[in-house]
Amino acid sequence: MMGFGWGMGLGGWIAMAVFWVALLVLIVWLVTRAFSPGSSQREPRGDSGWQESADQALDRRFAAGEIDETTYHRMREVLRSGRSPHSMEK
Repeated sequence: MMGFGWGMGLGGWIAMAVFWVALLVLIVWLVTRAFSPGSSQREPRGDSGWQESADQALDRRFAAGEIDETTYHRMREVLRSGRSPHSMEK
């Protein structure tokens, strides 16, 4: 006669329980990872997975030398005030 009469001993039942718990944890982790909103400054977008904020884009452009200091400060003020860039030119 083997174990409890169902064909496996106590070790087999424990191994089966550990397997199913691990599988359930893996499924829950995958689902939460797939549907997590991410951080507040990184928003899901396309294949890259995140999109930089306007402040980050402005800082990156200034650091790369794409815009000069005057333009940087003017655009930073526009971002802080919430106005459109065209309303500052008038």
